[in-house]
Amino acid sequence: MLREIHIQNYAVIDNLAVEFTPGLNLLSGETGSGKSILVDALGLALGGRASPEVIRTGQERALVTAVFSAEGKAPWSKWLEEFGVAPSEEADLILRREIQAGGKSRMLVNDQPITLAAVRSLARGLVEMHGQNEHVALFAREAQLGLLDQFAELETDLEQVRSLHARRRNLEQELTSLSHNEQERLRSIDLLGFQVRELEQARLELGEDVRLEEERRILTNLEKIRAAAASAFAELYEDEGAALSRLAAAARQIEELRHYDSTVEAQLEPLAGARATLEDLASFLRDYVGKLEANPQRLEEIEDRLALLDRLKRKYGNSIEAVLAYAVETRHRLAGLEHADERREVVRQELERASGDYRKAAEALSAMRRAAANKLVKVVREELVQLGMEKTRMEVLFASAGDGQGGPAGIDEIEFRISPNPGEELRAMEKIASGGEISRLMLAMKTVVGQARVSRGARGSRRSTPTFIFDEVDAGIGGRVAESIGLRLKRLARDAQVLCVTHLAQIACFADHHLYVEKSTRAGRTVTTIKPLEGEKERAEELARMLSGSQITDAALEHAAAMLRQAAG
Repeated sequence: MLREIHIQNYAVIDNLAVEFTPGLNLLSGETGSGKSILVDALGLALGGRASPEVIRTGQERALVTAVFSAEGKAPWSKWLEEFGVAPSEEADLILRREIQAGGKSRMLVNDQPITLAAVRSLARGLVEMHGQNEHVALFAREAQLGLLDQFAELETDLEQVRSLHARRRNLEQELTSLSHNEQERLRSIDLLGFQVRELEQARLELGEDVRLEEERRILTNLEKIRAAAASAFAELYEDEGAALSRLAAAARQIEELRHYDSTVEAQLEPLAGARATLEDLASFLRDYVGKLEANPQRLEEIEDRLALLDRLKRKYGNSIEAVLAYAVETRHRLAGLEHADERREVVRQELERASGDYRKAAEALSAMRRAAANKLVKVVREELVQLGMEKTRMEVLFASAGDGQGGPAGIDEIEFRISPNPGEELRAMEKIASGGEISRLMLAMKTVVGQARVSRGARGSRRSTPTFIFDEVDAGIGGRVAESIGLRLKRLARDAQVLCVTHLAQIACFADHHLYVEKSTRAGRTVTTIKPLEGEKERAEELARMLSGSQITDAALEHAAAMLRQAAG
């Protein structure tokens, strides 16, 4: 569950830390106080899009930290292992997002840098967020299909269909490539054949360009090298006062000194070692100078070879390794073109099998979806009865996807059709005019899917139960319907953590943990703060404000207290 969020320099928030509890966590406050800003900030910590415009005026960066905790084995353990992220000391999950004024942002998990894409894949198992515009996203056919698949827990089957579709698509592309016109194929064979012959005749060796460069450097600087080596040999051995002569003289003096002071004897051995080293070096230089001979023919060969290597690297790669890799790839392409007829037949047979496998898996997935759709319609209608839409009819309309060939999500396209009132025909969801009806439909569907997921989690499913976040999904409703929504959220919160932003007292009265969001002015700056409401008195006062506005009457307070008692009962 989400245990804590810490926000710094984000919009109207200066420095804010909020703790959450299991059950139904509810945020209320005046319009514009910053309730939804808290949800938006959490979205950043979960890998959402960032803009420097959210940074508080006058600050260089904004920082959002979200801490998740779990009882027993953490559901994010496999993710940490997959992405090489070390667990935190307290076994919590710490997500930290930093946004800089220059436009850059950093994402950290347990204080280790990680990509946004990786965090988004993690976030899907941590939080299900349903914002004020969620019903707009639910109009999309892809979103409706995803909702149905979540309800039926078809992720594994869907992944198999995606994999088989990718296999079929790759084979189709290869077959198309193999079926290019014959003239183009023959031209490609000539070109690739020339390249293969050119590279084979070159007989490239790894590292030969480095070795040849070294040899050319020696041959082109032969006189300088000979002069330096001869001079070094003379300084060591031949010249008057050469190093070895002076070292021998020093050895004789120390030998004389030993007759008078025995402690000097220990220095004779390292002196002898130094002399032996210099003698070896002098011998090497003498032989080295003797081997240095001008060889114009060899230098010309090296220049020609290096020119060839340079030309091949310009054509086929920036290094011999890259050129050799290109040669291997070219031989494979040439072999494929030369045996295109045989390969075409093999690919056609593989494509036929892959298409059959895809069709079989997609039809099985479709059958499971159709069975699940009937169940989904039934339980959603039961939820809608509790939400004051007892006359609503609903169906899931199936159609063929991808011109009947299917796509990555299978062979189905679906559409949720609704009729909120008796006598009206079933219509697409986006054609329902009432915002309140759309909000209730969305809440019913999300609650049903969420409860199914919670139920599977309770039975030991591999999927973890996420935190559900509802941001003002009660827009456009009130009265008895609002109370029904509160009951739905309360029921969902029995087995999962729920965060809800609301402006309705009929929903707020069901909170297990009520947070009051307030916007005020300090030193000429707007600041948002959050205060946990403790005890029945504070909660009743907030409910009374939500019922009657800024002028809280005794009647409103009595009504609020009654609502709390009824919700608790």
